Amino acid sequence: MPLTVRLGLFYGAIFIGTGVSSPYLPVWFAHHGLSGSRIGLILSLPMLARALTAPLLAVWADSFKLRRTALILLSLGVTVAYVAMVAPGGFGWWTVVWFAASSMYSTLSPLADVITLRRARIDGFNFGWPRGIGSAAFIVGNIGMGAILTRGSPDLVLVWMVAAIAATAVAARVLLPPDPVQEEGHVAAFSDRMAGLGGLLRDPVFMTAVVSAGLIQSAHAFYYGFSTLAWKQQGIAENLTGVLWATGVAAEIAFMWFLEPWRRRIGPRNLLMLGGAAAVLRWSALAFSPPLWALFPLQALHALSYAATFFASLLLVEQLSTQRNASAAQALNSALSGGVLSGLATMASGPLFDRFGALGYLLMSAMSAAGLIGALRLYGLRRLDPS
Repeated sequence: MPLTVRLGLFYGAIFIGTGVSSPYLPVWFAHHGLSGSRIGLILSLPMLARALTAPLLAVWADSFKLRRTALILLSLGVTVAYVAMVAPGGFGWWTVVWFAASSMYSTLSPLADVITLRRARIDGFNFGWPRGIGSAAFIVGNIGMGAILTRGSPDLVLVWMVAAIAATAVAARVLLPPDPVQEEGHVAAFSDRMAGLGGLLRDPVFMTAVVSAGLIQSAHAFYYGFSTLAWKQQGIAENLTGVLWATGVAAEIAFMWFLEPWRRRIGPRNLLMLGGAAAVLRWSALAFSPPLWALFPLQALHALSYAATFFASLLLVEQLSTQRNASAAQALNSALSGGVLSGLATMASGPLFDRFGALGYLLMSAMSAAGLIGALRLYGLRRLDPS
């Protein structure tokens, strides 16, 4: 089986679970009696801690000889945590268990990105092809669970999540190549791994790039946490919610699979600017609950607000890091975009939704605008100029 297919199937195993948990886990929590504020708190806490947990997990991941070892162990850990959510412990129990599960799960994709980016560079394939397979699996999760929820219990959300992450553990062992963490095959000392992390944190260009991208990416927080509930208030059924989410991800896949020459031509800084501008437009429009027909073109903007920003951040981080600190660099990038910034936005989104409904999207517009301002500062920096 070609390496691009194997890598794509691994991403598929990750994202067929995320395609259910992202839009529908709030439905599961609401079914079990939690308010929007409590849902927002549960979802946001692991994000807020990710600035610490993600780099530490990345440093831990680099303690193995092979990159896939950590991915296997993390997937198994998430499986156990998801099963533990079945216990009737209530808000406090779910907060603790989800914190552990989300912290481990969110590290899977950036660690896989390190493997795939390196292989794409060495073997000459488009990174977007395997990553796009993951996005296609996300659509399967969206539409599949949306259809199930029109007739079935929200408890099936957790059943799907457990099955998906268990498959991810198997896929990590069977599908991922045995790439070494260090080119020489040895394991770096803990002090060396922490030194690489510290160097990134002290690099103003690196931090400007990841914070700017993180602001734009984390502006999706209200959408991820409360779009399903907001559309439900408008009278849009769960099966249509799945189709709307799928529309956004389909646009994302098209961007990843078919726009590689264009992406390379315009460069990561311009991609970041486009992503930020599209995000401001998208969230501002969604704040005023547009009719169903208008939601589809707005969802298509996901190709820019998410995919363009995602690619810009990956390329900027790869350009500003080395083999020595690549895992930590991508984990820091993920920690900001899906971590502390997204956690703050998610925590704010719960009370905003409870009080203002869809108007909560306006905070996401403001965050995207702040990211655009940061992206402007990356122009004129020699380290990011084409060689």
